[in-house]
Amino acid sequence: MISQIVFILALAITALFAYRNTSKIRQAILLGKDPLPKDQSSTRWKRMILIAFGQSKMKKRPLAAILHLIVYLGFLVVNIEMLEIVLDGITGQHRIFMGPFRTIYPYLILIFEYLALLVILACVTFFIRRNIGKIARFHSSEMTSNPKNDANFILIIETVLMSAFLIMNATDHTLQYVLQGEQLNSYFISSQITPFFHTFGASVMVIIERSAWWLHILGVFFFLNYLAISKHLHIILAFPQVFYSKLSARTQMRNMPMVQTEVYNMMGLPVPESLSAIPMDAEGAIGAKDVTDLSKVDLLGSFSCTECGRCTSVCPANLTGKKLSPRKIMMDVRTRATEKLKEKTTEPSDKNLHTYISSEELWACTTCNSCFEACPLEINPVGIITEMRRYLVMEESKAPQPLNNMMGNIENNGAPWQYNQMDKLNWATE
Repeated sequence: MISQIVFILALAITALFAYRNTSKIRQAILLGKDPLPKDQSSTRWKRMILIAFGQSKMKKRPLAAILHLIVYLGFLVVNIEMLEIVLDGITGQHRIFMGPFRTIYPYLILIFEYLALLVILACVTFFIRRNIGKIARFHSSEMTSNPKNDANFILIIETVLMSAFLIMNATDHTLQYVLQGEQLNSYFISSQITPFFHTFGASVMVIIERSAWWLHILGVFFFLNYLAISKHLHIILAFPQVFYSKLSARTQMRNMPMVQTEVYNMMGLPVPESLSAIPMDAEGAIGAKDVTDLSKVDLLGSFSCTECGRCTSVCPANLTGKKLSPRKIMMDVRTRATEKLKEKTTEPSDKNLHTYISSEELWACTTCNSCFEACPLEINPVGIITEMRRYLVMEESKAPQPLNNMMGNIENNGAPWQYNQMDKLNWATE
């Protein structure tokens, strides 16, 4: 009874913290403007199944793709077993599904154990690649101690959880088979380590089994809440991120009625009624000064970012030594969104998104869209960069000098080049 009470209390606390953490993430994403897109729903569903669930964009790096698929499937399938553990914890029973599902139970355990072992091997391989391998994208300047430790911590947690699961099964196998003579063929992997436990008495093995059981379940509870402050939140957000990702041309900027109206007036054309009905100050700032000027999809992307660095590894600006890193852009947006959410209950600061992302980074972008093509979750850093550029140009008049020269020439000469409009056709005189 005490064990059941402790378990139910732990489950309730986990659910409470999970609700609070999810609410904070939701509120941070809702800081953005524009509703989440709902057009072309069939296309969006297909892309979500193919890219988020099927991980189709991971295949560009086959080894990482296979290892990631193992960890992903292990996370999904092995945690189906969590349902049994939760019911055991609430009811005080032991392996509650063994009775009603005895015919298929051995096969389920067999699958769970094979996946658990593969997850351990994959996590160890990932850990070695990250910490010993010389993969440049894991050692960029933005990958400070916190992002590195976060990735390692998650790999260690997953290894410990799967190991606890196998130890729990191994001791349970010893208790039920060796001591009671009941054959459990389903414990194929864990049964290989049961000889180690043969030297212990039954009471000691019960303690080990229960300890592994509690370590596994409490570790899963902790893991679920740690996701909210970790890059591994993409396990959950990958699906809505791909579903709501941009379907039109990736670098196409949305028209702003305020700017369109000015263009019509400048050209001496009548302003369409659809534009004239919109108040001039309806849209606020032109471009993005802070996260509240970005779209909800942009903010969703920042929280979905896996920090894998694939975007930065193919960015031509970054590869030529410039300061821009698309991964850092997404990390900075997420940091600022979290900070902005806290400012609702504290004194507002004088910080904004440009405090974190310098103009040097923004203007280094060539808008080639390589970062989006490389991203396994269809995150679009270029959309954020162009909106922040628009703010610098339209609100702060802080464009680089070559752009100022070009815009001055367009205004005065009707062309980007510095010559009179009357000379435009001189090239054809011969």
